[in-house]
Amino acid sequence: MHIMSAQPPNHSLPVGYQLQEYRIDKVLSGGGFSYVYLAHDQDGQAVAIKEYLPSALALRVEGNSVVAASDEALGYFRQGMKSFFEEGRALARIDHRNIVRVINFFRANDTVYMVMQYERGRSLQTHIQMQPQPVTENFVRRVFGELLTGLREVHTHKLLHLDIKPANIYLRIDGSPVLLDFGSARQGLSDAPPSLAPTYTPGYAAPEQYSNREGLGPWSDIYSIGATMYACLTRSPPPPADDRIKLDKLTPAVQVGKGIYSTHLLETIDWCLELDHLKRPQSVFALQKALLEDIAIQTQPQKNSLFSSLRAKLSALKS
Repeated sequence: MHIMSAQPPNHSLPVGYQLQEYRIDKVLSGGGFSYVYLAHDQDGQAVAIKEYLPSALALRVEGNSVVAASDEALGYFRQGMKSFFEEGRALARIDHRNIVRVINFFRANDTVYMVMQYERGRSLQTHIQMQPQPVTENFVRRVFGELLTGLREVHTHKLLHLDIKPANIYLRIDGSPVLLDFGSARQGLSDAPPSLAPTYTPGYAAPEQYSNREGLGPWSDIYSIGATMYACLTRSPPPPADDRIKLDKLTPAVQVGKGIYSTHLLETIDWCLELDHLKRPQSVFALQKALLEDIAIQTQPQKNSLFSSLRAKLSALKS
């Protein structure tokens, strides 16, 4: 699809720009799919606004309007805009403390905007890099235990995130995680065949994201969860999945985390990182169950060692 060739980067909306009832105050991020702004509404409430502006398909023109980059790109641009709008509507129905809250979505400047609750804190990516030592197992369990309850709600609404990574997980000031940036999200659990290829982040994206989208499912987000947990251990993502398919150079979690984390946690991470999606957990519930079983198993050796000690003492008395 040669319309995906690089276009000159689009400029953001200017600081101070009035976008309906919101004033743009800062550009938070800009990528291949969208711009994200910090803005304030008429009551002074801070919000984050995501603008649909795929750089490969669209251009910013005079007056801040957005147009398709070419006649060939027009159909893809419109399809993506329709999907973005529909996903905003779907996300607005999700009310979960571990999922970014969508509070409004609207059309303007010949594109669409998604208004989200602005979260204060720092990304998991920043947190990982700031720590002098790898994060603790308790930290991993707490953060991902909470995050998975939110992701399960997303999947219940027949949505896939498709870009879970440390940079898209925010840690609030109280330490609770919130999953951000649904810019790559697609209604991938619906019966209708997807028509737009998703964006993805090498290292965190599942193998099926590199090819056709027919194989996408909850297991695709679960691969990304596994890759993100792996990054908590190593401070870097696994090798890109398309490289792993050719020659798998991934050092398993059971090796890199040996002696620091429980074996069962490491085995669960490796399970999530299986290249064959049929060999991964098939649902968030299955992964949650495995992590809970992991906790139960961790307590078992202590009991076993106690019983072994008692048996040894009894044997000594008999002899």
